[in-house]
Amino acid sequence: MRAAIFHEPGRVEAGDRPDPSIVEPTDAIVRVVLSCVCGSDLWYYRGDSPFPPGPVGHEFVGVVEDVGRDVSDIKRGDFVIAPFAFSDGTCPHCRHGITSACANGGFYPMNGDGGQGEAVRVPLADGSLVTVPGSGHSEEMLASLLTLSDVMSTGHHAAVCADVRPGSTVAVVGDGAVGLSGALAAKRLGAERIIALSRHADRQRLAREFGATDVVDQRGQEAVSAVMELTEGVGVDATLECVGTGQAMQTALAIARPGSMIGYVGVPHGVELPIGEMFVRNKGVRGGSAPARAYIPELLDDVLDGRINPGRVLDYETDLEGIADAYAAMDERRAIKSLVRVGTL
Repeated sequence: MRAAIFHEPGRVEAGDRPDPSIVEPTDAIVRVVLSCVCGSDLWYYRGDSPFPPGPVGHEFVGVVEDVGRDVSDIKRGDFVIAPFAFSDGTCPHCRHGITSACANGGFYPMNGDGGQGEAVRVPLADGSLVTVPGSGHSEEMLASLLTLSDVMSTGHHAAVCADVRPGSTVAVVGDGAVGLSGALAAKRLGAERIIALSRHADRQRLAREFGATDVVDQRGQEAVSAVMELTEGVGVDATLECVGTGQAMQTALAIARPGSMIGYVGVPHGVELPIGEMFVRNKGVRGGSAPARAYIPELLDDVLDGRINPGRVLDYETDLEGIADAYAAMDERRAIKSLVRVGTL
């Protein structure tokens, strides 16, 4: 089969990989219809995080082609969403709602399979995959379903961890696909005012369409001053940190009002928490790798009913043979998020 292969920083290309096959009786083989490039993939692409040469990617939707003998809930022919972490759904951590920390689970790519390829072996299929009801979904709908595998679920996780409540004032630090999804999630959870920190006109427009009421286009201390002015010196009730850099976390902590939470979902790079200041001001941080499998069912209902359309963050499209440009487009900020069309339903 054809799949995206990471060779070295700045070089991801389509190449040949062995077709996946059933290894464990709880496995399924999914033929990929749509995949996409994640912002976290860019850490490897830019050389900021180590990554071994080989398959890459972890966001995909597709059709089940085969299942192991112990798979009972997932059937051949099902159209499914694959969360970026696979999980059994039964361990203590899964039952606690943190499926991304499943005692028996893991993350893609694994065992030669990445999510940016023609087919993927999915371990723990019954606990991991979510079947999408209905048929004849539009291309717009399919794109939104794809976002539930990671980016929309991650934005939602930031909002949940920040304790976004109806009527609250929220700030979103970061205008990538996760930050934009976070703005949409905050709106969905009833936030009355959403301040988007964004310096790019196209992302500002989408942030407003997703529910942002204010935009701050400064960085660092200037951004902090602007948010504090907007909130009359109080700060925001909930802060979503969707970048992962030290500066982003510093900004998030500075604009959070005393007693509030920062929901952080950006993969941390160079982040140090000022525990002393947090102690004095009663500010907390909560977040991490999103338990997408736990969130998908509720978000799926809203996507299918047309209440949210998170697929709009996918503003660039190519096929698997164009995977190099999919990465380059995001790295060069020509795209918010690149969709990779792999197969057909």
